[in-house]
Amino acid sequence: MTSLADFPVTGRWPPAHPDRLQLYSWATPNGVKVAIALEETGLPYEVHAVRFDRDDQTSPAFLSLNPNNKIPAIIDPDGPGGRPLALFESGAILIYLAEKTGRLMSSDPALRYETLQWLMFQMGGIGPMFGQVGFFVKFAGRDYDDKRPRDRYVAEARRLLKVLDGRLAGRTWLMGDDFTIADIATFPWINGLVGFYGAGDLVGYGDYPEVDRALQAFLARPAVARGLDIPPRG
Repeated sequence: MTSLADFPVTGRWPPAHPDRLQLYSWATPNGVKVAIALEETGLPYEVHAVRFDRDDQTSPAFLSLNPNNKIPAIIDPDGPGGRPLALFESGAILIYLAEKTGRLMSSDPALRYETLQWLMFQMGGIGPMFGQVGFFVKFAGRDYDDKRPRDRYVAEARRLLKVLDGRLAGRTWLMGDDFTIADIATFPWINGLVGFYGAGDLVGYGDYPEVDRALQAFLARPAVARGLDIPPRG
């Protein structure tokens, strides 16, 4: 494809600024990862709200961009070789943005792979497990009489928080002094766990002071504050 007009999704969400990176998202822990990365890097972008209350994520237009019907997804009109590039999966997008801009991930090969290690830790562990806790605490799962499934995910969430707490001891961020895509991937989920899901007491969040210290530093970043409300929920 040679232009944004070649992508069917642009028929549903026409770009006002076709020269900018196009972000299709909603303000969930996964969705805000990419918005935060874009705010941190300063790349110009245009956001399109994929609203769950309208089932936008299952529309033919969105499925043409991401057949897995999950946000976020992007189209970069200035992809590799100057050709448009469409991507879904938040982890893949974060890696792409870091490599495109030369920011948020070290160019040193060893540090790069270590950053990717912690990114995958979030993708494979924190996101899925914290999301299951949220289901049992805030959504339909809270009405289940059998609490064993909930308690299984709570125990795993506590284990993951312990791993993070140990990693952050003596470090500002997951990779030390450098703020990276690993932090951008991880802390929206922690913020969601204790904020939106209201599961802080259930997982014993107070037992992980290093995690909370880093979360507060994360939330204090101006780019993070902006990215957490993109697209605006109002």
